[in-house]
Amino acid sequence: MNIADYIVNGILILLVLRQIREGRLSLFNLVLPVVLVVGVAVYYLRSVPTSGNDLVLEMALAGSGAVLGVLCGVATRLRRKPDGVYVKAGLAAAALWVFGMALRMCFAFAADHGAGDAIADFSRSTDISGAQAWVAAFVLMALAQAVARLAVIRYRAYRLSSSLPAARQAAA
Repeated sequence: MNIADYIVNGILILLVLRQIREGRLSLFNLVLPVVLVVGVAVYYLRSVPTSGNDLVLEMALAGSGAVLGVLCGVATRLRRKPDGVYVKAGLAAAALWVFGMALRMCFAFAADHGAGDAIADFSRSTDISGAQAWVAAFVLMALAQAVARLAVIRYRAYRLSSSLPAARQAAA
């Protein structure tokens, strides 16, 4: 990993820290993490290898990213106020987001600092074609995490917004 890699990952971690304080839910603050992860994908992703067990690796990590994203979305607090829905990433949501980022950073750090041969041996023994398969798998994991989080929060906000008028009518 070079300094640019650390900066990119730091920015993605700061996204969740920005959301720890409660703020009005907007399309901008929902889509920003997805846009940044797509930017990262464009920067890192040259191809998505499909030979051997590459797709298994990519789908497994994308699936784990989706699970982390759903958990992040569920752990995020949403509250209805007269002027809209407000969102606040709690400690659990922040920890899950950072966990996903830290996992990817630790793997890259380990690959560059002594674990490269072990990763290569594992890749050969499990029929993973090489480094680009790992890059694709981790990028897909990050993208799945961001998109799943977005989808869960958006769905929860929709449910919260649409249930309010019915509750008012029932009270009247």
